[in-house]
Amino acid sequence: MSIEIEFAFNALTETARRHIRVFQFQQFLDRFAMGLTVAVVALALTDRGMDLFQISLLFGVYSITTMAMELPFGGLADNIGRKPVFLAAVVASLISVALFLSSSDFAVLALSFAFIGFGRALRSGTLDAWFVETFKAAAPGVDVQPALAKAQWANAMGLAVGAVLGGLLPDALGAISLDHGISVYDVSYAASFVVMVGVLTYTMVAIAEEPRPLNPKAIGQGFARVPSVIAEAGVLALRHPTLSLLLAALALFLMATNPVEVIWPTYAKPMLDEDYANTAIGALTAGYFFAIAFGAWLSPHISRIFRRRHAVSLAAIFACLALVQLALAMVGGIVGFVGVFVLYSVILGASETPASSILHRCVEDRQRSTMLSLRSLIQQFGAAIGLVMAGALAEIYSTPIAWSVGAVFLLMAMILSLVLAKRLAAGAV
Repeated sequence: MSIEIEFAFNALTETARRHIRVFQFQQFLDRFAMGLTVAVVALALTDRGMDLFQISLLFGVYSITTMAMELPFGGLADNIGRKPVFLAAVVASLISVALFLSSSDFAVLALSFAFIGFGRALRSGTLDAWFVETFKAAAPGVDVQPALAKAQWANAMGLAVGAVLGGLLPDALGAISLDHGISVYDVSYAASFVVMVGVLTYTMVAIAEEPRPLNPKAIGQGFARVPSVIAEAGVLALRHPTLSLLLAALALFLMATNPVEVIWPTYAKPMLDEDYANTAIGALTAGYFFAIAFGAWLSPHISRIFRRRHAVSLAAIFACLALVQLALAMVGGIVGFVGVFVLYSVILGASETPASSILHRCVEDRQRSTMLSLRSLIQQFGAAIGLVMAGALAEIYSTPIAWSVGAVFLLMAMILSLVLAKRLAAGAV
């Protein structure tokens, strides 16, 4: 692999700096819309009469839809362009929120979650690939990891600010909502819908991409090519042990951490006063995303500590996550929980860009979106398995036991990352 130039924002061309700023704001706005609902989704479903099993089924619908759609739409973005596929993702998200607001029926909610998964699949491997490719053209040879970290920071900040407002709105406007016969949580979802319209408009205006020839049969061809796309992506990963090791480590990583990210609001809410529980959950969700943003900001500094050996950084991060996840499982009071959870979130934020940097260095532009989609598919698969296992363990034993078992998967991911580091040090791919 060629030696990369160290990133320095002020040394970049104006075109490269503007490219980063445009993408940062786009990511902030998109995740702000998402953050408005992420803090209250489990509580909103409970308010609609869903029990924990039904809630797990709805998240299952989301995961299955995402996994089913990932690769065909990743390939579609490579063929017809990243921008139009992302715009379609925003439309899918708008439909999802509209369906959620329209009904408390399980079947309608399942359709809403299917559209969330559909939108997630459309998003995967679209503007991320556009950002990397355009950055490389504007700043040839420059290390892309710090640029990715800046985008990840904006991403997490959008989620954090959205979560603050999303948690505050039900407590602030809940009485008005009830007077109008709607759920207190519908205010957060309505606000999300409005912001998504803004995302649609900004992306259409600010994101510039050279138009590609639009084949009306492209979508049908995308699905028809699913077996070959899966085979191509699988063969690419198998022929590159570096990618295989990375994807396996990321699957284990999600098996461990996804149950924590999904279950924690229901675990923490009983520790809180009912009068301000929603606002507190929103604030803690915001703290979670702010901490992830801080971790993303720390990521390049951690990388320099390990002399930009991204796989070594990843192994150290996984080891720290395993220890902190065990600590999280052991604390019982809200003060201790908040402290450990914030630390956990910082380490999570630091984990994203080392993995992305390794992947982008191993993949050519023509395969980038497809490989990003394969990565997302494998991560979703790991997350779904982890959530099912954790749910069963939490039901039979307890949530802390489930989280403790998850820490074992993080240690396994650490071992794979160390093997990956040896391969990269030897110059193998």
